[in-house]
Amino acid sequence: MTKMTLASYPHMLGFEQLERLVERTAKSGNEGYPPFNIEQTSDYSYRITLAVAGFAEDDLAITVEDRQLVIRGRQSDSPDGRIFLHRGIAARQFQRSFVLADGVEVGEAIMEHGLLHVDLTRAKPETVVQTINIRKG
Repeated sequence: MTKMTLASYPHMLGFEQLERLVERTAKSGNEGYPPFNIEQTSDYSYRITLAVAGFAEDDLAITVEDRQLVIRGRQSDSPDGRIFLHRGIAARQFQRSFVLADGVEVGEAIMEHGLLHVDLTRAKPETVVQTINIRKG
């Protein structure tokens, strides 16, 4: 069986980076923690919402690394001497990554009722028409 790549289509030039992005996205973990939503809030904006109950703002870090939005969470262990008879609320660390297209910028992040909202905006695409002159050889 032959692997189909974008290079297999001769009329699609310069899409090697897109192919690498797809491979990188496929390799990123598909674990289900923490659960998240992605919604389109307008024609050019999005919101990612993660359920991060039990995490404080100081326990979370949001970075953009190589066109990838990375959200990390790590709860600090509180040495308050509590003894749990049952611990069903997850207190584990996590990392969620989202690949960003060119032109997508990360806006603000808001923590509200155990949900972390991260707003994204995409630049409005410009229509470019270019005429190429033909010269005699």
